[in-house]
Amino acid sequence: MKRVMHVAEPFATGVLSFLVDVTRRQVDDYEIYILYGVRPLTPKNVERLFDSRIHLIRMPSFKGALGTVVNPKAYIDVYRMYKEIKPDVVHLHSSAAGFVGRWALPCGRQPVFYTPHGFSFLAGNGPALKRALYKTLERVSAMRPARTVACSKGEYEEALRLPGTPTYVNNGINTEELEPYVRPSGKTAGPVRVCTSGRILPQKNPSLFNRIAESLPGMRFTWIGEGDMRNLLTAPNIEVTGWVSRDRALGILGESDFFILPSLWEGLPISLLEAMYMKKVCLVSDIAGNRDVIRNGENGFVCDTAEEYADRIRAVADGKIDGQALAARASLDVARNYNADLMAKRYKAIYEGRTLND
Repeated sequence: MKRVMHVAEPFATGVLSFLVDVTRRQVDDYEIYILYGVRPLTPKNVERLFDSRIHLIRMPSFKGALGTVVNPKAYIDVYRMYKEIKPDVVHLHSSAAGFVGRWALPCGRQPVFYTPHGFSFLAGNGPALKRALYKTLERVSAMRPARTVACSKGEYEEALRLPGTPTYVNNGINTEELEPYVRPSGKTAGPVRVCTSGRILPQKNPSLFNRIAESLPGMRFTWIGEGDMRNLLTAPNIEVTGWVSRDRALGILGESDFFILPSLWEGLPISLLEAMYMKKVCLVSDIAGNRDVIRNGENGFVCDTAEEYADRIRAVADGKIDGQALAARASLDVARNYNADLMAKRYKAIYEGRTLND
C-alpha cells in the first residue's frame, strides 16, 4: 500500500476539518501519516477525530506560522520523518508547512503537493511590506518541483500568478454529519438569528460584524468562537460563545436563520459550505473563496458594506426576498459540487497522476 505523508502546521479550524474528512476517505487506499503542530485552537482530543489506522505524529518544532518558518529544527524534523516514513506522496497544508516542506524535502524524487488554504499574502488588512514579503516567499518556493493544488477556483487563479503549473480541487464537507442539525427553513417564532463562526481575529473582520449587528438591533447575533479581538464585538445584541464543542456549534448554526462571513481573505471556508448545506441564508464578503461558491442573488449574497449586509437581511426577514429559495439552491450546490467524497476522489486522481476526469 502506498504511503501519503500530510504535513500540517495549523492543526485547527478549517485545515483540521479538511484533513479529518479527506483522510477518512484515503485510509482504505493509502497508509496515512500526518505531521502536525499544536496551536491553542487544536482540540485536546484531536486524535479521536481521525480513523484509528492513521498515524498522527506531533511535531514540537512547529510553533505557529512564523515560528515554524524561522525554526531550523522544523526543517530537520520534517526531513527526518520523511526519511523514516519513506512516503510515495507528500501533501503540505497551509503557508508555513508549504514553505518548510518545499525547502526541506527533495521534491523531485516523488510527488509533492502544496495546498495554501488561503494565501497569506492576500491578508487585505496587513502592512503592504509584510504582504509583499509573504508573496515573495510564495513566489520563490513555487519554483521548487512541487505542485500547488488550490482549494478553490479563486485560490487557483491566484496561484496562476506564481511559477509552476497549479491545479485545484474544491474543498468538500461530510454532508451526512450535518443531517441531524438541519431544520426546516422558514420564519420561526422569536427574533431573527444571525451567526458566524471562527477565531475572532483580523481575517474574520469582527469590526464589520459588529457594525452589522449595530444596524439590526432587533436581531440576535452570535459569534461561535473566541479570539484576541473579542473586545471589538461591543454591540449589545451580540453573544460570543467562546470555544464550544462541535456538536454545540452545529446546534447553534442549525437554530440560526442567517450566516454571515465578512472575511478579508479565505481559501474556501468549510464553515460557509456547512452553513449553505444546512440551508442558512448566507451573506459573504467579495473575496476569492467566498464568491467561488456564492452567486449573488441566486444562492446567497455577496456584500461590501455593513449597510448592504443589513439591507439584504432585512429584505429576507420581511419577505421581500425569498430566502428559502436561495437557501435551497445553496444546499443543493454543496451536495452536488462540494462534498467530501468528490474531493477525495479528485485528490486521488492528482496523487496518481491522472486527470480529474479519469
